[in-house]
Amino acid sequence: MARNLSRLAPIAGLTLIAGLVAVTPAGADEGSELAPLHPAPTAENGELTHQVQDLWFIELESPPTAEGTASALVEDEQAEFRSEADEFGLQYTERLSFSELWNGLSVEMDDAQVSTAREIPGVAAIHPVVRHEIPDFDDSSPEMDTALGMTGADIVQSELGLSGEGLRVAVMDTGVDYTHPDLGGPGGFPSERVVAGHDFVGDDFNASVPARNHPVPDDDPQDCNGHGTHVAGIIGAQGQVTGVAPDVVFGAYKVFGCTGSTTSDIMIAAMEQALADDMDVLNMSVGSAHTWPQYPTAVASDNLVDEGMVVVASIGNEGASGLYSAGAPGLGADVIGVAAYDNTHIRANAAEVTQSGETIAYMEMDDAVLPPTSGETDELVYVGRGCLAAGDELEGDPEGRTALMVRGECTFGEKYDAALAAGATGVVIHNNLPGMFAGGGIVDQGAFSVGVSDEAGAHLRELLEGGESVTLTWTGEETTIPNPTGGLISSFSSYGLSADLDIKPDLGAPGGLINSTYPMAKGGYATISGTSMSSPHVAGGVALLLEARPDLAAHDVRDVLQNTADPTAWWGNPDLGALDNVHRQGAGMLDVPGSILTTTGLSPAKLPLGATEGPVTETVTITNGGDEQATYEIAHAPALGTHGNTFAPSFNDAYAQADLSEDKVTLGPGESAEVEVTVTPPAREYAQMLYGGYVEVTEVGGAAETGTVRVPYAAYNGDYQEIEAMTPITDANGNVHELPWLTRISQCEVFTGLECADTGGGTFRNQPDGATFSMDWVDGLPDVPYVIAHFDHHVTRLEMTVVDERTGRPVHPDRNVAVSVDHVNRSATSTAFFSYVWDGTVVDSRNRVTDVRDGDYRLRARALKALGDPENPDHWETWTSPVITIDRG
Repeated sequence: MARNLSRLAPIAGLTLIAGLVAVTPAGADEGSELAPLHPAPTAENGELTHQVQDLWFIELESPPTAEGTASALVEDEQAEFRSEADEFGLQYTERLSFSELWNGLSVEMDDAQVSTAREIPGVAAIHPVVRHEIPDFDDSSPEMDTALGMTGADIVQSELGLSGEGLRVAVMDTGVDYTHPDLGGPGGFPSERVVAGHDFVGDDFNASVPARNHPVPDDDPQDCNGHGTHVAGIIGAQGQVTGVAPDVVFGAYKVFGCTGSTTSDIMIAAMEQALADDMDVLNMSVGSAHTWPQYPTAVASDNLVDEGMVVVASIGNEGASGLYSAGAPGLGADVIGVAAYDNTHIRANAAEVTQSGETIAYMEMDDAVLPPTSGETDELVYVGRGCLAAGDELEGDPEGRTALMVRGECTFGEKYDAALAAGATGVVIHNNLPGMFAGGGIVDQGAFSVGVSDEAGAHLRELLEGGESVTLTWTGEETTIPNPTGGLISSFSSYGLSADLDIKPDLGAPGGLINSTYPMAKGGYATISGTSMSSPHVAGGVALLLEARPDLAAHDVRDVLQNTADPTAWWGNPDLGALDNVHRQGAGMLDVPGSILTTTGLSPAKLPLGATEGPVTETVTITNGGDEQATYEIAHAPALGTHGNTFAPSFNDAYAQADLSEDKVTLGPGESAEVEVTVTPPAREYAQMLYGGYVEVTEVGGAAETGTVRVPYAAYNGDYQEIEAMTPITDANGNVHELPWLTRISQCEVFTGLECADTGGGTFRNQPDGATFSMDWVDGLPDVPYVIAHFDHHVTRLEMTVVDERTGRPVHPDRNVAVSVDHVNRSATSTAFFSYVWDGTVVDSRNRVTDVRDGDYRLRARALKALGDPENPDHWETWTSPVITIDRG
């Protein structure tokens, strides 16, 4: 039998796009479902794929040396694994080994070998090595100083005189352009500002391309992409751009090449180097969505905090994929996982509406011709969406004129092409949501294309509907405009909670439309949106806090930041006056001066209540850290909840009730008081409800009032085990596919939903009873059985056993495992699925990998639900395949 048969694409499927109709929200006392005033954020791309095929983490049993294990013991365990792997016949290539922050190895091996590796003594778990893409950026230009003002970092610099001096901040990213004048350049490496670092991969590295996925490390962390330089500028630029902490010094840890992606084992290697270089703070504007807190990058990050380094990480840009989408390493129990809020102002190019004299801002669209800096456009005509493939017809004739179009339904490129095919001389696309945008996917056809806000689009259409001839006059100037979504959670920012119901994200910072430094070879400055940008705001804020309070322990930093953060209004309708979900914003917007000046401490800093089926009582300790007696009022502020579909959640104001044992306490300097908080969950009006709120403590009546500090709480409402994990899926045509499937890879000429879902080298086809497999290669494809499954929710453990159809019993029942995977992510979209291959082998009672004899078998899958008790049969979901025949010929 061919033992090198490996699973093809680990995730495939279709993405369904859904919008919500705007309605007037009901009153808060009705516990009603709420609809946003604009559509819920949705993905504009296809499915998400994270796993790097054939790369795996092998986690060994002992904790790493950072947790107190002797180095010799870790070395012995790794040597023992290598020896046992040979005994088991495991075919693998070792990539990296880790001992300080995480105990284990990363290996390259066929996916079919995973079950064998899991059976080796001393192996605690196996995790896929995941790929991390470099985030894209847009070319709008908002004001960096307004972003600083959102967190109060400007006040800390100007009024408190803090700058991060003496702090060492590590940037794990695409490198840093140390020649940039705002980052200490020009000059070589190491420099006055970029004092340490390493390139772990080389410029040509790209984990997504087989010919380029082998690292070629060197000592020069120069940034040839731009993302890392942008992140470093937010943290501490000093020049044309002023960062949050402009006097910090940097460690630059380059884990990406110039383009593409990296892998999570390389990230752990960079973490260990940052520890060796004595960094105080680590920023990781990178992550893998839908993961567990047990993922190796999260565990290694937690161990960094134990070693005294504050770790800050973006929580992810997967808001469009729904709940539980936050990613590691930001999911780490001790990591500061950061959400993103939109910037309050945008600086953009300006044009004048010739007929009304109103100035409107615009953003250039990708690769279209740049608009001129003077003169007028041809007359505008409104043509609608322009999505011809979706059945639209152009509502007006743009020949010889400028087409005004509305965003939505199809790509910007399709709109542009449709307008120009009809003779348009230029294209103006207005937003269908509040705010500005800069679109991509346009291929230059010799005409300009720009994006304008929904407000500007409404003004232009109003003039056109009034019968006026409308043109734009190009001014060649820039303008700063308020961002209508400024201060609200960014549409892309990922939702929590974590799969184990911890509160994630922990807090947020400006991340939507941030202007910062960029490599000098690429223009010096650029704008990027993402939680990649919010994370360095927090990392810089940590540096300012540590400068002011150098005795603050690494484990206490997040507590102070959460205590003093400021929760914001719901993005769907800020005029409602309701607070946004705790599982979307955590404790709220970073408040840097509040964290430095507060004299009030609350512990714990957050209350993850788990799954609640009745009242839950927790204790919050209030401490007066000031020099004078203080009186505090204690109150409860509920936040909106979500319910229903994981991938497209609905919102409700079915608030929890919080009863407090005290509503006011008076404390002398250094004194503490305990307050019992009893949270009663809301009535279960909807399925799969997540709810939350804040315990608020406000100093009153004192000479130096320090404002309100808070503790967020959040929980699942009901029995967490009620969430079905392995579920059918419904494709875009409304066809229901009863996954799991027993499948094979086959050639296919017609695509009909999942009956022929493309995976790159062949296609999955559902198999009836009696399918025969040769366990060899046939016509260039592996003729082996696969199981594909969709997971609506995370799975603690997935096991697959082989059942002999003749006896109805498992083959080698004491060691019989065909597949065993720990901490499986939920599927990225409502129609994505995972695939698992069986290579026809099992591990027998003498720890030998053996082929099963030819004959008839079934595969039985068992999925242990998130936080499930493995001893409780009700917490497992099971599925048994049709009969398959193994006939090797």
